[in-house]
Amino acid sequence: MNRNVNELLSKIRKTLHFHGRRMAVAVRTACWSLTRRKLERPIFVIGCSRAGTTVVYRTLSHSREIGSLQRETHDFWVALHPLAEKHWASHALGAADATARDRDIVSRYFFAHAGSYRIVDKNNQNGLCVPYLHALFPDAQFVYVKRSAGDNIHSLIEGWGRADEFATWSAGVPADVRIDSGRYTRWCFFLPEGWRAYVNESIENVCAFQYRAINQAIMEARALVPPAQWTEMFYEDLLRDPVGEFRRTFAACGLRFTPELERHCRGVLSTPYNAFSEIRLDKWRDQGNRGRIERVLPGIADLVAGMGYGR
Repeated sequence: MNRNVNELLSKIRKTLHFHGRRMAVAVRTACWSLTRRKLERPIFVIGCSRAGTTVVYRTLSHSREIGSLQRETHDFWVALHPLAEKHWASHALGAADATARDRDIVSRYFFAHAGSYRIVDKNNQNGLCVPYLHALFPDAQFVYVKRSAGDNIHSLIEGWGRADEFATWSAGVPADVRIDSGRYTRWCFFLPEGWRAYVNESIENVCAFQYRAINQAIMEARALVPPAQWTEMFYEDLLRDPVGEFRRTFAACGLRFTPELERHCRGVLSTPYNAFSEIRLDKWRDQGNRGRIERVLPGIADLVAGMGYGR
């Protein structure tokens, strides 16, 4: 009897919470329509997929000074500029793609769902869209997360084996994807320009191509953004000193690093977000992909140096 009552109460609470959230979104949408106020100093976490951007985004989302949807938003952003309308060329967007209509849609959506005019957002496709995001919100803050090539490419290869998680958006890709002689048939993560040349390549070449394309795009776009609005984090530094790195990043974003946040950061690596295996440095060297990765590293050595590795 008690069990049935508890289950009923739980269902009632969930139903009330669901409808309460819907009502809050409706009210905030109506409020936004009266003011049409744009987002203020939004924070965009960017970087290659599997570079550590999720832990940075989730940790910034703990700040009570900003709003967050607490999830990736690739479906929302790509709906503004559907890939099919761009002939599936790339996820990349430039400053010319930014419109007042886009700014209104983005501002209304995030205010309605996150309840704040200052938000933090993350999806890795946006690493190809920095000029677009900066044109939409010239006061935006960008947090660029970098990870060493060996570990990042290893994690990308592992991710390509999880198409149900990382290829949910790519069902309409107009190409016969047969990477590694057909082992991988669904395109994962994001589409850089020139991706069609890789649909029959080895998986290590595809992942090295993605790693180069997005990090190069981000570094080229860096010149567009005022230095005070641009912060870079090495994933390796984050593993060595999470409290120190997050304290620096929160300060760069103009956010208070409270004792509560410090406590969270002290244990942030003990409960990793979406990690495939133990968190540690250079783990690619003793994993099954080592030979594949060693073959592609020389081809991206110039990029890696430009990212600041080998300091």
